[in-house]
Amino acid sequence: MDNPTTYYQKQLDIYQSQASALYKRMTLLSTLRLLVFLLIIFGVYMTYTNWQLAIGIGVLGLVIFIYLLSKHTDVKSERQLKLALADINTAELEIGKGNFHGRDSGIQFQDPLHFYSLDIDLFGRGSFFQFINRTSINEGTQQLANELKANTIEDIKQRQEAIKELASKPEWRQLYSATASLIKVETPASNIIEWLKNHTTFLPKTMLWIPMAFSLGTVALFVLFFLKFLDVALLGYWLLIGLLITGIYLKKINELAGYTDKVKETFKQYALLLNQIENETFTSELLVEKQKNIRTESEKASKIFNKLSKSLDSLDNRNNLISAIFGNGYFLTDLRNSYKVEQWIETYKDKVDDWFEVVSFFDAYNSLGNYAFNHPTFMFPTITNEQNAIKATQLGHPLLNPSKRVDNDLTIENEQFFIITGANMAGKSTFLRTVSLHIVMANVGLPVCASSSEYNPVKLITSMRTSDSLTDDSSYFFSELTRLKFIVDAIQEEPYFIILDEILKGTNSTDKAIGSRKFVEKLVASNATGIIATHDLSLCEIEKELEEVKNYYFDAEIINDELYFDYRFKTGVCKNMNASFLLKKMQIV
Repeated sequence: MDNPTTYYQKQLDIYQSQASALYKRMTLLSTLRLLVFLLIIFGVYMTYTNWQLAIGIGVLGLVIFIYLLSKHTDVKSERQLKLALADINTAELEIGKGNFHGRDSGIQFQDPLHFYSLDIDLFGRGSFFQFINRTSINEGTQQLANELKANTIEDIKQRQEAIKELASKPEWRQLYSATASLIKVETPASNIIEWLKNHTTFLPKTMLWIPMAFSLGTVALFVLFFLKFLDVALLGYWLLIGLLITGIYLKKINELAGYTDKVKETFKQYALLLNQIENETFTSELLVEKQKNIRTESEKASKIFNKLSKSLDSLDNRNNLISAIFGNGYFLTDLRNSYKVEQWIETYKDKVDDWFEVVSFFDAYNSLGNYAFNHPTFMFPTITNEQNAIKATQLGHPLLNPSKRVDNDLTIENEQFFIITGANMAGKSTFLRTVSLHIVMANVGLPVCASSSEYNPVKLITSMRTSDSLTDDSSYFFSELTRLKFIVDAIQEEPYFIILDEILKGTNSTDKAIGSRKFVEKLVASNATGIIATHDLSLCEIEKELEEVKNYYFDAEIINDELYFDYRFKTGVCKNMNASFLLKKMQIV
């Protein structure tokens, strides 16, 4: 397999070339259509004295014209798909260069009350979500956000295998995304599911045969009319009878048609995506299980969706006045089509939710598989039950430029607590977010930015960013205390990996030192595992008293009157602080 950049460039060239060739075919078909149209006019004009021949030329020409129009529509759709695929590969090349900040940031998913989403740049501009998101449908985007926020440690190996398999299927993933992107939907799947479950059937079971019987009656009347056994007036009366029968249910049919008009594009989109899922071969347990969820004993879900789409299209023809009058008057088409729609709803309304969930799942997991494909040097953590919570070599932050990123080794045992000190801008906060993302990515099933990783699964909880709230009339300090209380309560229920950055900033230094010390002691007494970053060197004294506590630091040096950072994770306590140097350097003091 080529490296991702080479692969995307190659695919881009292929799809652009195919789109160009299809455009030429479209132009040729358009030209042929025009030529056929002109030949029809010319042929009819030259043979108008022989009406049989003129009609034959007209009919033959019309058949050819319609065929060319159909082919033009097919080629146009195929070209749109190739252009969508080209756009996907163009986007990947741009993202590979670091140009992703204009994409959906997922800020709507940020939750300050969540275990970690606010603290580790999971959502927002320049976030991990913005970097990996490739979803094409709204429900898939929500599913991806839910996966990142799930904080679950069950079935990690199954998720890893699913992501590995999808990573190995770049063409299938891109086709899935391109297909989804071509159909714009108005109504969210959740609204559709609610409507389907709450819909009350208004047509009686007799509507299965009444339109059929009425249509046979129409055919019989027309035969008798052509045989001159009936007067044309009877056909008019029959038309009125059909319109009256339809009129009985007209209001309900209008309501049904009004809603189905909004959802038919969604069903077309999901039918195409279900078809792709059904026809692909999967081997990983999780993907096979999802594939089984869209299979029934008799028919595939895609075919079932297609049936509804055809019925919705037929019902939509009522918007044509001539079709509505004569179709309903002679064949009760609205009643027939509405009955088909209602029977579909009655049969499948309880299964649609599962089918929609599978489509959303694959949309979200394609983003995860795409991320794994884009980072072939990243490693899937080895899931263990060893004493070490994390044992990683060359651990780095996945969003940092590899040419500038400084990686570090990390080994932290269960129930150990690290205190990290360091100068301003030396790398403490970045390291905390690196460790946090390692845990989140490992739990999701993603490969992590490390040359190796042994990981004993654990849930994450953080306190790194706190803000006051004028709306809630709460101070910064009270918000901090609320967050710390949340952490203490959580670890009483189950183990968490705790990451803290400079807690109790909202009080004076003496109070802060005492409070921070007591809080860390309480966490250690609760057998917690975690890391705290601080500027308070007095907190490091705990290492002498508690075996579980270890001191580490990030350093800074002043070389030739310039600050130098090596961003290396070292054992011990930081001795070099830089606040006063920076104040002088920037001529603030």
